[in-house]
Amino acid sequence: MAVKIKLMRLGKIRQPYYRVVVADSRTRRSGRAIETIGKYHPKNEPSLIEIDSERALYWLGVGALPTEPVQHLLEITGDWQKFKGLPGTEGTLKPQPEKVDKLARFNAALAAAGEEPTTEATTPRKKAAPKAEKADESAEPAAPSEA
Repeated sequence: MAVKIKLMRLGKIRQPYYRVVVADSRTRRSGRAIETIGKYHPKNEPSLIEIDSERALYWLGVGALPTEPVQHLLEITGDWQKFKGLPGTEGTLKPQPEKVDKLARFNAALAAAGEEPTTEATTPRKKAAPKAEKADESAEPAAPSEA
């Protein structure tokens, strides 16, 4: 049985993300997998690449063949160089920026604004007075004409 390390596509149209999986070479692209060893999100900036190095090296060691896109990802993470014994095992993977907590961002924005909102509400309030006046006007002429 030939085993391949390939990408399993997930996500919506124009918003793909992938799982790096070990699967039988005869299965379809997003078919049944033996094991999931990582994930790849190409739309993030920089792209998110997370591969379990230990499991990838194990599967490469027992004869699993990576597809060309997966081999490129393994070169970026440095796992392919470790497997082949080449220099540059640290890879060229760019780190992901740390996410700022939403509450911390909100508090920072409040501090920058001086604890007061800088603008009015985006939607104006409804004016109920003109509707009430029209109702009063229509009620008054009807009463004197009957008397």
